[in-house]
Amino acid sequence: MKKTATVLAGALLSLSAMTAQAETLKMAYDSDPVTLDPHEQLSGGMLQLSHMTFDPLVRWDQDMGIEARLAEKWERIDDLTMRFHLRKGVKFHSGNELTAKDVEFTFKRLQNSPDFKGIFTPFKEVRVIDDQTFDLVTNEPFPLILNNATYIFPMDSKFYSGEDENGNAKDMLVKFGNSFASRNMSGTGPYTVQYREQGVRTEFTRNADYWDSASKGNVDKIVLTPIKEAPTRVAALLSGDVDFIMPVPPADYKRIDASSEVDLVTMPGTRIITFQMNQERFEQFKDVRVRQAIVHAINQEGIVKKIMRGFATPAAQMSPEGYLGYNPALKPRYDLKKAKQLMKEAGYEKGFTVTMMAPNNRYVNDAKIAQAVASMLAKINITVDLKTMPKAQYWPTFDERAADIMMIGWHADTEDSNNFFEFLTACADKDSGLGQYNSGNYCNPEADKLMAQANTETDAAKRAQIMQQVEQMLYDDAAYIPLHWQNLAWGARAGVDIAPVVNKMNFPYLGDLVIKK
Repeated sequence: MKKTATVLAGALLSLSAMTAQAETLKMAYDSDPVTLDPHEQLSGGMLQLSHMTFDPLVRWDQDMGIEARLAEKWERIDDLTMRFHLRKGVKFHSGNELTAKDVEFTFKRLQNSPDFKGIFTPFKEVRVIDDQTFDLVTNEPFPLILNNATYIFPMDSKFYSGEDENGNAKDMLVKFGNSFASRNMSGTGPYTVQYREQGVRTEFTRNADYWDSASKGNVDKIVLTPIKEAPTRVAALLSGDVDFIMPVPPADYKRIDASSEVDLVTMPGTRIITFQMNQERFEQFKDVRVRQAIVHAINQEGIVKKIMRGFATPAAQMSPEGYLGYNPALKPRYDLKKAKQLMKEAGYEKGFTVTMMAPNNRYVNDAKIAQAVASMLAKINITVDLKTMPKAQYWPTFDERAADIMMIGWHADTEDSNNFFEFLTACADKDSGLGQYNSGNYCNPEADKLMAQANTETDAAKRAQIMQQVEQMLYDDAAYIPLHWQNLAWGARAGVDIAPVVNKMNFPYLGDLVIKK
């Protein structure tokens, strides 16, 4: 039976009257995190894990407002400074008490993370005032301090200090490597990791000393089993082998919705699914006519209708409707005749061969989408050598820029258009972290100047105008191949009340989950 994700006041009152009874949740995702280090990879899977085992300073609620977590209050000191006050008595899993020094330690580590440093480029420092108080200081006036603070999940500085058994620093950050932080964890979150076999099974148990006494969550143990194949995942839910699955493939929406034993929860998503064209690997992609030809050859509406079964929104830009940067003038531009003409004008009427890579268990129908795009490109004489692979193998190849065309989906966790630009289209810069997920090596200095300008503009109307201009520039330049914004869907056994804890960010707040029966 279908539910909406709106939390009704009456439902909350009934929950508060319930007597919490410890329950076990068996859940199946399409994959699991590749590490326990929250700063090793910026991805949905890692942020989902962080919300289970760490806690952020602040987090988004279902109405996209900011709610207090480890920071119980904050105030603006001046144009460059926001002061935060930590909750007292919060303890890490190790038993160490949370202080502002842990926030400072975490902030410095984020600034050194290849994946996260771009988010914190506008920031100068964390200034510790006392054990419970610190300032976040920016280099220039910055309108998104609280948005970016949702990424700060304080780490246990004492736990991660010193050396491990191999003589390496415990706080060493190794991407896709073996480090203390990738194997061990001490957060403040509602769950601790008790057992983990990556790709097979992870077991979480409730943190007995969890600070949030107001939480009505009654799940004492969580067993996560990654099931890559969507039919197998759905069958496990319908048979009762698991209680909660994510994602639900569009082909199975009606099947789950028709069952009285399970519930389907859906909501419009803001994750953009794209392909990037690597201009350094493949010379032809430097020609804007070739890029425009490829964009015109892709039928986004056809992909949404036939592959996504209508559960997605065709896209012509990165900013979804509702974001400040959303430009209503930009529309999908499928036109096969024009695509062929552009290829001819560029001197490639006979086409060429390219390599393409995509994951097969990261985004909804990702492999099928890649196959469809390859077929569409064949109509303008572009032959695609396509390889798809599980997420755990895909991300290292993505970082290597190992194919001419690569798939990337992105949700702006700051809920701001500039987050798309900073990671997906900015000129790549290892020092700042900008362009970290720009596998196309696209670079437009003028667009980057506007992006930087938007980061210091505190007037919302002016920011919107600037970011809409960036979207127009990227559209005209065919900087990447936009496909669609992916809808979100979760399935759960009846009585597993997931509607109040899921959200547009796709970070279920499982610490608050109530199993009613």
